[in-house]
Amino acid sequence: MEAIRPVPRTLLRDRAYEAIRDAIVAGEIEPGAVVRDADLAERLGLSRAPVREAFSRLVDEGLLESKPQSYTRVTPVVAADVRDAAAVVGAMHELVTRVAVPRLREADLDEMRAANERFAAAVRAGDVDGALRADDALHHVLVRAAGNRAAAATVARYTPLIRRLERRRFGEGGTCRSAGLHEQLIGACAAGDTEAALRVTADIWRGLEELADPD
Repeated sequence: MEAIRPVPRTLLRDRAYEAIRDAIVAGEIEPGAVVRDADLAERLGLSRAPVREAFSRLVDEGLLESKPQSYTRVTPVVAADVRDAAAVVGAMHELVTRVAVPRLREADLDEMRAANERFAAAVRAGDVDGALRADDALHHVLVRAAGNRAAAATVARYTPLIRRLERRRFGEGGTCRSAGLHEQLIGACAAGDTEAALRVTADIWRGLEELADPD
């Protein structure tokens, strides 16, 4: 029985955070919806404490807003907030790209190519969630190779704000402009051309900033 140990409290908190965050990004919990710790704790099979801790983190990250003794609810999708987040995340991706390109191994490039194949297939199939997961996986290769924990944490914190709008736009029939850019990025990485990789990275995230522009 030595292998059976209590689950650390932090894991329960993280489990609650990830589940609620993903539901908000996917639109399963819609903007403006009031969320209650007791209800979500029951749905997640957890106590209220880790859910309350997850709420606090999501408020800090801009996905929830809270008025003490009154309500906690999902924030609206605000274009200006998305543009700000895309600018910050884009800057972090440029930083990690500069560091990562000289470090990439063939296995890393293969992982990026596989992710891009999944991305393209998901876009063709109209699978928004699959496309966004593949996109995250592709860019994560560079984040991982760079090894900058502060940049990685910043990307993880602000990307959900962007994904929420992306998912809505694509769900409304919008097109994804990143498929060809991914190929260019992988090509530059394979050639060890850091400056070219940086230019493509800037183009990708500039496009996401433009996604938040009013129609």
